This record gives sequence, structure tokens and C-alpha cells, in this order.
Amino acid sequence: MSTSTNIRAAEVVLPCPELAPTIAFFVDVLGFRLDAIAPADAPRTALLSGHGLRLRLLQGAAGAPGVLRLCCDDPARVAGGAGELIAPNGTRVELVAAEPPPELPPLVPALVLTRAGDDAHRGVGRAGMRYRDLIPGRLGGRFIGSQIGIVAGGPVPDYVHYHIVRFQLIYCLRGWVRVVYEDQGPPFELRAGDCVLQPPHIRHRVLESSPGLEVLEVSCPAEHETFADHELALPTAELRPERDFGGQRFVHHQAASARWDAWRFPGFLARDTGIAAATAGLADVRVIRPHGADATPDARHDGELLLWFVLAGSVTWSGPRDESLAAGDCVVVPPALPHALTACSPDLELLEVRLPA
Repeated sequence: MSTSTNIRAAEVVLPCPELAPTIAFFVDVLGFRLDAIAPADAPRTALLSGHGLRLRLLQGAAGAPGVLRLCCDDPARVAGGAGELIAPNGTRVELVAAEPPPELPPLVPALVLTRAGDDAHRGVGRAGMRYRDLIPGRLGGRFIGSQIGIVAGGPVPDYVHYHIVRFQLIYCLRGWVRVVYEDQGPPFELRAGDCVLQPPHIRHRVLESSPGLEVLEVSCPAEHETFADHELALPTAELRPERDFGGQRFVHHQAASARWDAWRFPGFLARDTGIAAATAGLADVRVIRPHGADATPDARHDGELLLWFVLAGSVTWSGPRDESLAAGDCVVVPPALPHALTACSPDLELLEVRLPA
């Protein structure tokens, strides 16, 4: 028998100087239940359970009283909204939101240029995936941009999970990856040029990929947790493409069937991914290519993020200095900085990510 199947339960042991008032606190204030107490004539130990946790209180035992965090739908409705309580035995009880909104650090604007061949910001991340950092300074922690690769291909050691994020884009640069999303039908392949908008809380899983897969991910905030969902099996039975996830809808944009329309600058076309509509204007993601022009007029923006990633061809980014960009190069333009695109090659394709739309 393995260790995991031989374990029936886990307990947190808390010392307490006096048993009775500590039991009363956990039962009457926090909603635990008393499951066992001993000895009957002069109790010194008690077993309590509640909220997915077992507590063993030991009167007179040595050790720190510890910290207990209770995740609540609405912390303000627990214990008068105190936020933190101290049990009679000294245990600090933190009352926090079960699924708090993402914390957005203040934006620290910066001009960021990363080159395709620069290995200074590469590493190995979750599930063995290789990461290239496109925004090393994170703009103060507001955004992260990553070029993510899987070298060997085949099944991916992933699991059903979700993120609490404000915005998250996955754009397939090359190869294919098979993925599945909550309430969005059976697994499908994301191929080069395709992208998905992953709304907050949507459960998903990466199943397998081609050798040499590369995707680009842009997320806000830069640091966010990945939560495993051990209960939900994907795919789900229902198909709900219009389901709202934290004010956003899931998007699976397919390049092969997409339409090209005029961009905001004349002489260029843009492939709209539909993300602006799905996020109610929070973000916009487009692919740009020349259509009769090789340069844009000088411009500036007043948003949080303007990121350009060169998918193909070449272009010169003109700002405080001229920078020649080729496939794989990435530039993040800070607000209010005058800039332009010049010397656009006829085969240029540029991924643009803007917040807000």
C-alpha cells in the first residue's frame, strides 16, 4: 500500500493553555464542530473539524500557536468584518477573500526592447516549459510578457488549472498545441497565428504539443497564482461560448478564417482577434501588415501598454533613437513617447497588444 492511500486524514496540532475557552472560540465564532474530547473527567485534548480542516487542541503542550487562514466568500460578514482575530490560545486567525481580485501594482512606464537572440532572460518554468522574458522590468509588476517554448513536443505534464488575472493572452507563434477549456467544447489545436483570450477563473489544460512549439503570453498583473482544480474534469458537458468569466468572454481566434480590415494608420491592414469586444474594451490584440505604405506617422499613446512583437519581416522603430527590428524582436512603448514605424518590409507582420483598447 502506498503512503498516500494509507493516510486517512491530516490534523493541525495547536497548543493551548486552557482548553474550554479555545474550543468555544473555534466552535461559536468560527463555525468548527467538536468531534472528540478526552479524557472525559478532565479534558486535555479536543478534536475539531470544519471548513476542510481538522484541528487538535492540546492543553499545556509546547509550541507556537500558529496562524490559521480562513478563505471566505465575504470576509466582512465574519466576526463583524474584523479581518483578523486572536484565539484564546494565541492562534492568529486571518479572514481573507477566497478568490480576491488581482492586485494591480502601480504602472512604472518604460521603453523596453528585447531581441530574439538575447539569452539573458531565458529560463525553465512550470511543466518544463522554456520561458523568454519580453518585459524584464515588468513595468513595476503590472505586466509580464513571455515567449514560451516546448522543445520535444508530445504530451504536456499539465493539469486542470486557472488563474486570477486581469488580462491574459496566448498567441501561437509556431507549431501547434492541443488545449481544452471549461464550457468551450472538446479539445482543439491552437496553430500558428491563432490566439486565445483566457478570462479570469476559466479552467483549462494543455494536453500536447508539436515539437518546437512556441507561444507568446501577455498577462496582467505580472505575478499571479496558478490554482489547480482537482475536481473538475475537462472537457465539460456544456457548451457555453457566451459565458461570462469575470466580465470577459473566452476567445478562440483562428487566423485561417480571419478578416483583414483597415488599421488606424492608412496604408496598413489589421487582423482583429475579437479580444476588444470580449473584454469590453479592456484590451485589444491585432496583427498588422503593410498595405501600400511602409511607414506610419508620428504618434503617441496614453494607455497602460503598447507592445509590438515582430512575427515576420522587418521594421524600424523610430523613437528617441532608431532601432531595426526583425522577427522575434519585441518593443514596449511607454505613454506619451513620440514614435513611428518606418522601413516596413512588404512581408512585415506585427503583433500589437494594447491596454486599454
